[in-house]
Amino acid sequence: AEPPAHVMAEVLFCQPDMPSLGLTLAFDNDQLFWFNFPGSCWTPHLPNLPPWPSAVETPMQLLQDATLCQDVRRSLTELATGKLPESKGIPVANVFLAQPLVLGEPNTLVCMVGNIFPPAVEISWQLNEVSVTQGVTNTHYTPKDDLVFVRFSYLPVTPAAGDVYTCIVTHKRDNVTVITYWVPQSSVPSEVLETALCGAAMALGILLALLGITMILVSWRSTHGTARMPGSP
Repeated sequence: AEPPAHVMAEVLFCQPDMPSLGLTLAFDNDQLFWFNFPGSCWTPHLPNLPPWPSAVETPMQLLQDATLCQDVRRSLTELATGKLPESKGIPVANVFLAQPLVLGEPNTLVCMVGNIFPPAVEISWQLNEVSVTQGVTNTHYTPKDDLVFVRFSYLPVTPAAGDVYTCIVTHKRDNVTVITYWVPQSSVPSEVLETALCGAAMALGILLALLGITMILVSWRSTHGTARMPGSP
């Protein structure tokens, strides 16, 4: 069998929304680097990645590509406005923990937002309907094979019973808001679960036995209650 093919993709986008420019280097849909246009430098997605060789594409070359992208976008916008429908995607958000849940122990809550197009959404957090901003980290946009983007937001948490966390995804220009909730739920120990199931099965068996006896008695009384005694009028 042939080894699976791998794809190295460099995706540049420009748009009227913020961020107006974006450039990402991805390997098999996993982001490796993104280009910081204000700082004119590549930024690794993970801190332990080696720096991207600047000689491959100099910052000046990338800025020229970005300028060309903006010029082409403006020209195409003038030609297509009112003639072609605008492509849009409704974001889809999923919230999960980075590590297994232990109530009262520090953890990280992850909000993964997919089906983003255009790549211009704001991600915010709430805890029990109160806005939370401390420690929040939002990643750059990562392109996917189907020409949409995904973005992650990380929130350090210490889950407690009764907490309600909310990930809010907003696209202001389209006035679209997607809200996803996460509530900590402790897993039931297997011994407790087995005991509960055994108890439920035993109670159901007793109930069925009582129901069977009741039906027999009702049937017996009905049969003997309607029978006539010999010599009766």
